[in-house]
Amino acid sequence: MKANLLIFINMTGKKADKILIIEDDSFISDMYKIKFESEGFDVMVASDGIQGLETVGKEYPDLILLDVVMSKMDGFAVLQKLKKTPETKDIPVIMLTNLGQKDSVEKGLKLGAVDYVIKAHFTPMEVVEKVKEILNK
Repeated sequence: MKANLLIFINMTGKKADKILIIEDDSFISDMYKIKFESEGFDVMVASDGIQGLETVGKEYPDLILLDVVMSKMDGFAVLQKLKKTPETKDIPVIMLTNLGQKDSVEKGLKLGAVDYVIKAHFTPMEVVEKVKEILNK
């Protein structure tokens, strides 16, 4: 049996970057999914940390947007597992959360996040620009 392979191509003709959004609020994840897809990204969504880790293990996205406060497994635990796993340790992770206390920001960055974005302080387009900047480095 042959496996079907679907590759997303963006408007420039290049293979689209694959983004995984791990977010338990479906309104927020849908909003970001629509915004990133309109910018030519291939977007996947996971609704909790466990589902997020399963998706990463199957899809190996180019970048992960990760909420902190979620049921089943919080974002810090997900980030810790990602960074301790050889196959996923180099995937850039942006913490995308409303948890903005200094100790939370420091913890996220110390665990290996490339950036820590407070949802209330950035528009979806600004988040898209941050992602583009990180992926183009």
